Amino acid sequence: MAYEITEIKKIGIGLIGFGIFFAFLGIILFFDRGLLALGNIFSLAGVAILLGWRSTWALFTNRANFKGSASFLLGLFFICVRWPIVGIILEIYSCVFLFSGFWSSIKVFLYHIPVVGWIIQFISLLLLFSADTSSTFPAAHNSTDNNTTLGLIALMINIFLFNL
Repeated sequence: MAYEITEIKKIGIGLIGFGIFFAFLGIILFFDRGLLALGNIFSLAGVAILLGWRSTWALFTNRANFKGSASFLLGLFFICVRWPIVGIILEIYSCVFLFSGFWSSIKVFLYHIPVVGWIIQFISLLLLFSADTSSTFPAAHNSTDNNTTLGLIALMINIFLFNL
């Protein structure tokens, strides 16, 4: 089964979680270089354990993912030479670029987490139905522009969340 979670995969997910936690803590504590580096190490180890060593190597050395791999290594370099803000920006770009093929799997995983899935669905439905507030409150000034904007935002979020 494709989504079977073995003990090794649980360890990989845990390491990725620790990596995200330490990176977040490093950002909160004014871009602490040690915590950011620790977050990178945990995240890389977690991805390697979760995907497997060969798949991780193929992910980073694939010609199509060259921009993502180069920006990740450049971001890691900038963190080590005490430019953590530039390094984090490059690493966020590289994560979005490298893992863009996994968004549908991430969406399914997030929907199966009880509280997180409910919150994501609630926010998207709230934005979808908030476009109908002009008929309820006609006294709001410039309500057609606001409703059009809210409707477009709700439509984009629903397309992104439900159709990946």
